[in-house]
Amino acid sequence: MALDRRRFCTLLSVAALLPLPFTLKAQPREVAVEILHTGKPDGGVPNSKLPLLIYHHVIPPEVTDNAEYLEHLFRSNGWPPQWRYPVYPFTHFHSNTHEVVGVYAGSAKLQLGGEKGKIIEVNVGDVLLIPAGVGHKQISADDDFMLVGAYPPNVTADLCHDEPKKMAERIKTINQVPMPESDPVTGHSEGSMHYWRTAK
Repeated sequence: MALDRRRFCTLLSVAALLPLPFTLKAQPREVAVEILHTGKPDGGVPNSKLPLLIYHHVIPPEVTDNAEYLEHLFRSNGWPPQWRYPVYPFTHFHSNTHEVVGVYAGSAKLQLGGEKGKIIEVNVGDVLLIPAGVGHKQISADDDFMLVGAYPPNVTADLCHDEPKKMAERIKTINQVPMPESDPVTGHSEGSMHYWRTAK
């Protein structure tokens, strides 16, 4: 699995979008994005031709409530937050939706792409945009490790396990998942709006 690191400048803290106490001066700041190509299926995990995107340093240092900041960021960009929880400790994926998760406390090691997938470390301020079909699980974590999770509007995510016999059925469902109308971190620029559309 190839991991490509790139950087871009984007307005993540736009005063008009942020409630008090998050109203910060809108200034471009550098955000690193890693692009993980999961590619081929792994066991019963379909994976995706769309790359998994890992954004770093999404939460500004001035923010005092990380969870609320991420929830507001996702909601403002058209991805309603649905839960606060860690990652399940078993390989799973969603066949009916893409998913975004943002780390607001602690650190963890996650495996991405299935049982043979890449293991990465995530920390506070990291946000993962996970395409439908891409496997993920928690390998280890700090006691306080927590995420905010969100999906595109009007979606209830299914929960799929690593089951090879169900692969064909799940691929059919994955192929019907539409491209998101906006990126949960950057809105209508950069991020998935660029890397996913060029991968289609």
